Amino acid sequence: MTTIKMILSFAVAMVLMLIVMPKFIPYLHKLKFGQVEREEGLASHKKKGGTPTMGGIAFIIVTAVVTYLINITFIQSAAVNLLIFALISFGFIGFIDDFLIVVRHSNIGLKPAYKYGLQSIFAIAFYFLAKAFLPGFNTEVTLHFINTTVNFGWFYPILVYFMFTAESNAVNLTDGLDGLATGVSMIAIAPFVLFALMNKQTDVAITAVTLLGALVGFLYFNYHPARIFMGDCGSLALGGFLAAMAIVTKQELLLLIIGIVPLLETLSVIIQVVSFKTRGKRVFKMAPVHHHFEMCGWSEVKVVIVFYLVGFIAGIAGILLGVM
Repeated sequence: MTTIKMILSFAVAMVLMLIVMPKFIPYLHKLKFGQVEREEGLASHKKKGGTPTMGGIAFIIVTAVVTYLINITFIQSAAVNLLIFALISFGFIGFIDDFLIVVRHSNIGLKPAYKYGLQSIFAIAFYFLAKAFLPGFNTEVTLHFINTTVNFGWFYPILVYFMFTAESNAVNLTDGLDGLATGVSMIAIAPFVLFALMNKQTDVAITAVTLLGALVGFLYFNYHPARIFMGDCGSLALGGFLAAMAIVTKQELLLLIIGIVPLLETLSVIIQVVSFKTRGKRVFKMAPVHHHFEMCGWSEVKVVIVFYLVGFIAGIAGILLGVM
């Protein structure tokens, strides 16, 4: 029965996206909700200006609707409600950011302090909601490399906080090439589906598979050359969902491995900024690192495929560690 529900949820979400997007894209065009490229960005990306953004709205709504309509009992599932809460709340932050950017016709959206403040609020809210309503919630974390479990105690809410803020921003930084963040997120979500099934959390697995179906439908319009971008609305939502999946399935530290691509993207930005401020020199030709490879002569498609491969290998590694 679980397998049937997973297949049905995946298929319905994917088909809905394939039906909705051809109508949604022209609607965004009509509203003039187009991408605003940075002046200091790559010349090859200038032509992307005006491409509809905020596509994340579609897969967020489709995931939530299909999750609850096909699996009506999920309304009573604390784990599913937490996952949808993470998806929608972090998507809401991105929506505000995207909306301000398209309305102002500049790259100045939500101020970093306000964005981080909202991320912090929703991360803290998730922790207290999980503590209050998630059955079996605890502060134990598995250290896979030494095959032991440690109770993080008072430090656990801090870990949750950093997981949400770091992962949502990391996926946001990854969203710089056509289909990159979409595919990398799909690859990262898949191992957590397996972990959920291993934990007999079928409701969690089906919810994640529903999002995967929606993302497959979205990727059809998002691969190169993209007809629509997910925007911060989509990237922050996916980062929040990944953090929530890691927490709900109790595989918190494996997110570092499974989410290696967003992690490397973030590290490249940190290294670049620190190096330039301290030495006056840049380590990369441009950060995040996917732009560095473009400036080295790689085509956009090649960068995306290689990053997919890295994400896939990291996902396999995460699975192997998770089943040990």
